[in-house]
Amino acid sequence: MIWTKICGNTSLADAQMAVAAGAHAVGFVFAPSSRQISQDAAAEIVAALPANIAKIGVTVNQSPEDVAKLAQNVGLTGIQLQGDEPGDQLWAYRSSLSPRKVIKTLQVSQLLAAGDDYLYQYLRESEFIDAVLLDSGSNGQRGGTGVVFDWKAVAPLVAKIKQWLPVIVAGGLTPENVNRAIQTFLPWGVDVVSGVESEPGHKDEIKVKDFVAAVRSASGDTLAPRWER
Repeated sequence: MIWTKICGNTSLADAQMAVAAGAHAVGFVFAPSSRQISQDAAAEIVAALPANIAKIGVTVNQSPEDVAKLAQNVGLTGIQLQGDEPGDQLWAYRSSLSPRKVIKTLQVSQLLAAGDDYLYQYLRESEFIDAVLLDSGSNGQRGGTGVVFDWKAVAPLVAKIKQWLPVIVAGGLTPENVNRAIQTFLPWGVDVVSGVESEPGHKDEIKVKDFVAAVRSASGDTLAPRWER
């Protein structure tokens, strides 16, 4: 099954719900957001989860040193850099976080507006990250917007990124459209927040189960992906 992350968890019950449904990873938002969680609360949740589940922290424009302290304090297995962290600083995040995984989020609006130069500042530094996550985002909200980006316009960029790094698709995914997203992009992974919520910060059990089931159906006989980088 394609790697599946249920993000924006704020309670142990929600994180366990994701695990029970079959997700590979749970995410925690540490930046200002309606889904923001404290380090102490996240650490309690992480300690209660199975060892084989990836625990990913979402941060925005924090220094490599602060992100490394956060990961250590909470017990995270990886960090998702959701801000404006420049490509030429990715080595510093890798150095501070190793052996934890590093995911760099790229906002589709910026990719489409800035062109290849913006994209290649990250691809040139691909040795320092483990995957690229594509999200819709907005000026006021980095993720969890529930907005689907223009899949047709982005498809050529996804093909370019996949030559360098695994691609994780996010941005307005739901149980109803994730199958089509997988068929469109053939991504390494998918990431969902608002599409499986009853309200911001609270998961809906039926939606979580339906989302993971839809990913499993779309994946066919694909084996669960492993972090190989």
